[in-house]
Amino acid sequence: MADSPYESPPKPIKSSSNSSPESSSFAIIEPNYDDEPKVKRSIPQRIWNSFKRDPSAHATPVGTLGANGKVFDLEGAAQATANTTLARKLKGRHLQMIAIGGSIGTGLFVGSGKALSNGGPAALLIGYSFIGIMLYCTVHALGEMAVLFPVAGSFSAYSTRFLDPAWGFAMGWNYCLQWLIALPLEIVAAAITVKYWHSPVSPAAWVAVFLVLIITINFFGVRAYGEAEFVFSIIKVIAVIGFIILGIILNIGGGQNGSYIGGKYWHDPGAFNNGFKGVCSVFVTASFAFAGTELVGLAAAETANPRKSLPTAVKQVFWRICLFYIVSLALVGLLVPYTDPRLIGQSSADAAASPFVIAIHNASIQGLDSVMNVVIMIAVLSVGNSSIYGSSRTLTALAEQKQAPKIFSYIDRNGRPVFSIMLSSAFGFLAFLAASSSEDKTFLWMQALSGLSSIFTWGSICLAHIRFRRAWRLQGHDLDDLAFRSQAGVAGSWIGLIFNILALIAQFWTGFSPPTPNGGLPPKGTAALIENFFQAYLAVPVVLLCFVSYKIYFQTSIMHCRNMDLKTGIRELNLAELKEEERLEMATWPKWKKAYKLFC
Repeated sequence: MADSPYESPPKPIKSSSNSSPESSSFAIIEPNYDDEPKVKRSIPQRIWNSFKRDPSAHATPVGTLGANGKVFDLEGAAQATANTTLARKLKGRHLQMIAIGGSIGTGLFVGSGKALSNGGPAALLIGYSFIGIMLYCTVHALGEMAVLFPVAGSFSAYSTRFLDPAWGFAMGWNYCLQWLIALPLEIVAAAITVKYWHSPVSPAAWVAVFLVLIITINFFGVRAYGEAEFVFSIIKVIAVIGFIILGIILNIGGGQNGSYIGGKYWHDPGAFNNGFKGVCSVFVTASFAFAGTELVGLAAAETANPRKSLPTAVKQVFWRICLFYIVSLALVGLLVPYTDPRLIGQSSADAAASPFVIAIHNASIQGLDSVMNVVIMIAVLSVGNSSIYGSSRTLTALAEQKQAPKIFSYIDRNGRPVFSIMLSSAFGFLAFLAASSSEDKTFLWMQALSGLSSIFTWGSICLAHIRFRRAWRLQGHDLDDLAFRSQAGVAGSWIGLIFNILALIAQFWTGFSPPTPNGGLPPKGTAALIENFFQAYLAVPVVLLCFVSYKIYFQTSIMHCRNMDLKTGIRELNLAELKEEERLEMATWPKWKKAYKLFC
C-alpha cells in the first residue's frame, strides 16, 4: 500500500508550478514530500502509516466551509469542491471501460426479462431507446461540466453551484443513499446467482466471501477500483458481443434444430403487451438498468488527465447504448416470446429469468447457460464494487462542506477516504439479512428508498447544464473557451430533462396502477395498491424532505446566472494552447480517423 520504504513528514501544501497569481485560488493543490530527510520504515510500519491522516490531503481545502452557522456560504461551497487531493490514479483505459461496461449489469441481463414480459419486444426496444437517448444527452452534459470543473465527490456540486444549495444538499444525500443501499442488495444478488447451480452452501457464506472481496478491493484505493472495473467490464463486453453473434446465428436457423425464427414472436404472441402502460413500465425498468452511467463524471476528480480521458469516455457511451443495449435487446425480443413463464423470476439476479439464458436454453446449448450465470455474477459484483466507490466519494465531499459528519472527511496518505469507505462497507453487512425470513420485504423497502435516485441525478445534471450554459453566455464567455463541448448541446439537455420528467410520470402511473403480469393478477385492494405505490415512489418524499428542511434552515435561494461562480475549480490554465495543438494534429488525420474520433 505504501509506495516507498522511506517516509518523511509532510510539508505544507503548495500549488502547481504553472499556476499564476491570478489563478492561485483555484490551482491544483498537491502534497510535497520530496525535500525532507527520509527515514527507512519496516513494511508493517509503512502499511500502518499509510492509513494515517495526510495533513495536506482533503477532498476540499482546509478551512473552507459548506455552511457557516445558518447562512449557506456559497463561495465556500464552490471552493470546497474545487481542489481535491484524492489520489489521481485513474487512467484513460480505466475511464473508457467504466464508460463502456460500467452500467452493464443485472438490469440488462435479468431485468430486461421482466421488461419483455410486461411490455413485449416492441415496448422493450422503445423503452430502452427512449432512456438511451436521454442518457446520451445527459452524459454529454455531464462531460462538459466535469472536464471544466473536475470536482470531488458528488454531482451535487453542480446543483449547488448552478441551481440551489438546498437542491445540491438533497441530491448529494440522494446519490449517497442510492449507493449505500445498493451494496447489500448487490451482494445478496451475487449470492442468489450461486443458487443456480443448486449449491448446498448457505447464502450467508457466499455473502461473506463476496463482501470481503469487494471491501478489500476498495481499501486498496482508487487504482484497485479502476483495475477491477477494467477486468469486470472486459468480461461483460465480451459476453454481450458473444451473445449478439450467437443470437444472429440462432435467429437465422443456425441452432441445433435448424429452424428459422425471424420475427415470428413479433406476430405471435405479438409486439406489445399491456398497451401503453406496458411501454411505461419498460421506461422504469430501463432507468434502473442504466444506473451507474454517471460514474464517469464522478471519477473525473481522481483522473490523471480529465481533459484528455473524459471526452473519449463520454463519447463511448454512444456505442454502449447502441451496441450493447439496443442490438442485444432486439435479438432478445426475436428469440424469446414475452409469454414465456420463466421471464417472471424470483429476484433481480435470478439467472433462470434472464432472457439471455432462456434463449440459450431454447437452443439446447449445453453448458453455456452456466457461463452466462458467471457473467451475471461478475456484473453484480461490479455494481457492488462501484457502490462503495460512489457512496464513499460522495460522503467525503458532503462532510467537507459540513453537510455530513466531519469524521467522513478523513483522507489518509494514500488518498483514501478511509472512514467513508468503512461506513459504506458497514452497510454491506445488511446483506446477511439474506439468511432471514424477512429478506424479501426488507430489501423491497430498502430499494424503494433509492429507486428513483438515478432519475433525479440525471435530471439535475441536465438542468444544471442548461443554467451553466446561460451563465457562461451572460458572463461574456464563448463556447470555444470550453475544454469539451457537449455534442447534444443545450437542446440535448432540454431533451434529457423532459425525458427524465416523463420517466417520473411513468413511474407514478405504474406505481398506483401496475401492469398485469403474465400468468398473474395486479395488486388488488387499497392496502396492496398503497404498498405498491410507495415501493415505487418512496424516493420522492425523501428527496423533498431533504430539500425543504435544508432550504428552510439555511434560507437558500435559487442561483442567478449573472452571479454564478464560473472560475473556481477550473483545472486547465493553458487551454488555448492545448486546443491549438489538437487542431493542428487533427488536420493531419485521414477522414476515417476524423469520423472515428467523432464518436470515440
